[in-house]
Amino acid sequence: MKINTEEALQKLNETDSPFLKVFEHGTLEVEVYKPEKVDLQQPHSRDEVYIIISGNGEFLNDGERSQVKAGDFLFVPAGIEHRFENFTDDFSTWVLFYGPEGGEKA
Repeated sequence: MKINTEEALQKLNETDSPFLKVFEHGTLEVEVYKPEKVDLQQPHSRDEVYIIISGNGEFLNDGERSQVKAGDFLFVPAGIEHRFENFTDDFSTWVLFYGPEGGEKA
């Protein structure tokens, strides 16, 4: 199975949503996400990984702020407040949800 980044972003551009599910298998769900100006997401019920596709900005994760850029890997446990801020217009990211509701135990 291969998912092409450019094709995924093109399909996303054809929707009225900032995210698009592109793959699902078992508990794994993969989305492409491109917020516009403001990231309005809320904490999620499952563990989550981001892999930045393009652009850069800041990531607020449970009160900790970090700079992010293309290629960075980010992990967010289930239920934790997080969002992207001050990101460039070309910002986009892969989002991977996995595991049980409530997240996996450490």
